[in-house]
Amino acid sequence: MTAGNTLQPRLVLLCGLPASGKTMLARELADAYGAVRLNPDEWESALEVDPFDEGFQARLEAEFWELAQRLLVLGTSVVLEWGFWARSERDEKREAARTLGVAVELRFLDAPYDELVGRVVARHAAGGIAITESHMERYRGIFQPPTDEELALYDPPLPESN
Repeated sequence: MTAGNTLQPRLVLLCGLPASGKTMLARELADAYGAVRLNPDEWESALEVDPFDEGFQARLEAEFWELAQRLLVLGTSVVLEWGFWARSERDEKREAARTLGVAVELRFLDAPYDELVGRVVARHAAGGIAITESHMERYRGIFQPPTDEELALYDPPLPESN
């Protein structure tokens, strides 16, 4: 991640439905890349905000994006773990980060739908966000998984992160 003495920052977008493993991977990548990890769900929980408040979620993600851009300019890598369900959102972040001169990774986490539903049910039983099967059905209907063509637009992961 360095060229001479200059740190080469990297933006990592984690793409996947709830319970696909984004947070676990984000923690690993934050350690491997010396990155700041931004997770809206954790902040909403800490601030005792309703995780289904879409207006707050949008404002929080906008603030995170402003912070992420500043960190990247300062040479710090950033891992954003809010799902990136829409291709347009992924494209927007990739193009903006590239204008800052940083590498951009897209990590797509995919798991069988029944497994995801089982995980969200178990997570709720353990005190996590109350995502239901009906939520998951709705989410699955709007999720736009990245194609191979789209994935090719991103930088490959660094060797130490595989």
